[in-house]
Formats: sequence, structure tokens, C-alpha cells
Amino acid sequence: MKLYTAPYAPNPRRVTMFIAEKGISGIEVISLNLAEGEHRTPAFKAMSPLSQIPTLDLGDGRTLTESRAICTYLEGVYPDPPLMGRDAFERAEIEMWDRRVELMLSMPLMMWMRHGLPVMARLEKNQNAGVAESNHQTAMRMAKWFDAQLADREFIAGDRLSIADLTALAGIDFARMAKWRPDETTPHLKRWRDMMGERPAGKIAP
Repeated sequence: MKLYTAPYAPNPRRVTMFIAEKGISGIEVISLNLAEGEHRTPAFKAMSPLSQIPTLDLGDGRTLTESRAICTYLEGVYPDPPLMGRDAFERAEIEMWDRRVELMLSMPLMMWMRHGLPVMARLEKNQNAGVAESNHQTAMRMAKWFDAQLADREFIAGDRLSIADLTALAGIDFARMAKWRPDETTPHLKRWRDMMGERPAGKIAP
């Protein structure tokens, strides 16, 4: 299998962190230069028609895009340790938290970066300061909400690491481009980020 990624992109990192926490070996990771348009070549678009990364090439003519879909496939092929739940309720609960993190925290952080940082203008052709500010406000509000949720739990979705933690880490670390990270104003989120930094996922470079 081959996994196509790009430096600093949070969604590919979500998958590479998932692979690290699973301890999966044998997947070749190929990094594309987005600024140079390597994800828009005819050869790559034959695998990923929308030029999306990450893209997982299964080596048999089949490919998968969308980070959550790729992780779902890898969870099925490599079930241990389980990062998406061990039974029907746990799978649904983890998906609930993963969706909350993705839509309420990580996505606003990413949109803040894409629309607010001059360095991102090469990828986000129609940057909008209003979009950046709105998403910044949403992200900061939700960071405090997730901080409160972590007051009595070790991980986002309970007492075990799950994909929800990786989704949160991908978004939070992407925001380091704007020099933001959890601090003393969100102590439980900071404790969680510090703990995640010591895990295999935290060793994967943004």
C-alpha cells in the first residue's frame, strides 16, 4: 500500500498518526508538494479525481480518499489496538466525539489558518478575513468547551485513546502556524496535548 500525504497538512497527519498508534508497518508514505501542484497531475488525479490528500493506494487498482474513510479501512484490516470502538455502543460514542471534534474544533482551526495566514494564500486563493475571524472565534469558544469536557476524563472519548484524539490533535497542531496552542487558560486541554505529545501520534511531524 502507498499513502500519499503532504507536509503540514492536518488531514494526512490524522492518518499517519492513526498508523503510528496502530503500529502498522509496510505502508509506503509519499509526500506531495501542494504548492507545486503535484496533487493535480493527471497521474495523481487518476487515483484521486478531486486531487485530495490523503489518498491510500491499495496496490490492486483500488484507492481511498478522505482521512476518516482511510482510517476505517485500516481499522478493519488491523483491528488491534481498536481506535474506533470495541462494540456497537463504543463505536457510535467514538464517532459522536470524533464528529464533534472535527466539526466544532478542528475544522474551525483549519479554516482560521487557511483564510487568516498570508502563507496559505497560495493554496486558499480566495482568502477572506471575515471567514478567518468567525472561525477563530468559534475555535476559541469550542476549545474552552472541550477543556471542560476533559476535566474528568483522560481522553476525548473516555478512558482510552481513540480516533477522536487524533482528529483533535491534527487540528490543534495545525494552529501552531498562528502560534496558538492550549495554555493555562485551558488547563485540561493543555494537559491532554502534553500527554498526547508523548505518544506515538505526537511524534509524527506536522
